[in-house]
Amino acid sequence: MRRVPILFILLFTSAFLFAEETEVEAEPNVRIAPPVSIMAMDNPSDEGGVVVVSWEPSPTPGIEWYEICRKLGEEDWVFVKKVRARETSFMDAVPDNVPVYYKIRAIDAEGNPSSFIETTQPAIATPQWFDTHKANVLIAVVIFVAAILMYLRMARTGKELFLRRIAGLDALDEAVGRATEMGRPILYVPGLSSMADVATIAAINILGPVAKKAAEYEAPLIVPNRDPIVMTVAQQVVKEAYTEAGRPDAYNPDSVFFVTDGQFAYAAAVDGIMVRERPATNLFMGMFYAESLILAETGNSTGAIQIAGTDAVAQLPFFVVACDYTIIGEELYATSAYLSREPKLLGTLKAQDFGKLIILSLLVLGSALGILGSTWIVNLLSI
Repeated sequence: MRRVPILFILLFTSAFLFAEETEVEAEPNVRIAPPVSIMAMDNPSDEGGVVVVSWEPSPTPGIEWYEICRKLGEEDWVFVKKVRARETSFMDAVPDNVPVYYKIRAIDAEGNPSSFIETTQPAIATPQWFDTHKANVLIAVVIFVAAILMYLRMARTGKELFLRRIAGLDALDEAVGRATEMGRPILYVPGLSSMADVATIAAINILGPVAKKAAEYEAPLIVPNRDPIVMTVAQQVVKEAYTEAGRPDAYNPDSVFFVTDGQFAYAAAVDGIMVRERPATNLFMGMFYAESLILAETGNSTGAIQIAGTDAVAQLPFFVVACDYTIIGEELYATSAYLSREPKLLGTLKAQDFGKLIILSLLVLGSALGILGSTWIVNLLSI
């Protein structure tokens, strides 16, 4: 007879251990008013997958939390998020093109919930073609492209475009003339980077006019190269420059040569050229690295006129202290455009100046309006 109570105890224990837990939802407190309203809508001007849920706060004082639930299509309600009472909206990631419903309730500091209120209409997340919040970027791009096309047309039709004079550029004729008077060569270093670097391209563009002046003045030109591709391009540029100057016979193919692809080995070789050949003018144009001071100091010790130009910010201080003239940053590109007079370069350069003028004007206007308490310019430029 004792087996019956034992069997009963075992059955009761197993039922207690393996019983499925069910969450009992707290009963709403009638003293706590739910949020006044809730609205869900597709997030505008995005790539889809986002719904914006917003609500008006509960009028009941002492609310600490809002609990938000979501239902996708015909699925069951699921808990999504619990937010602080100070928040009145949040963005929810959902699948595209699926109707989504939301409901929300308020919870006070003691954990007492209000009743739920639900959205009356489903929200459907869909991607948009355009982000209207970035319309100002589109307008700026259109204005800039229009400026480029306008200045390109002006340059191609032969209209003279004003470019601000650069001190190093003004000294170029003097430097070439000095080399001619002294009977010494001109050393041109087109940087240590490859043709994939925009600074090297600018250096090659400058090399053409320099070589043409050297041909006109009958001054020897030395162009050592670290990159074989840069050497090949430089040879062609110098050859064409001598031809344009009417002195194709004066072109020496050995004046443009490859040295080595080692950084400091190249610097040592160029230093040796400076000491042996004693060039009257040293031109350092393009991309430079840690060897910049080695080159500039060696050239300075030989008494040569030195003009350097680079967009490597870390190397500019060394060129400034060791060279007579330094072409800084964007001036390197302006120099190549000024000397080559290439319409594409002139057009883009003038368009950049036009864009900078607009930006500067907006900054001045925005500062003035900001002092007066207006944020119109800030809102216009915000993305």
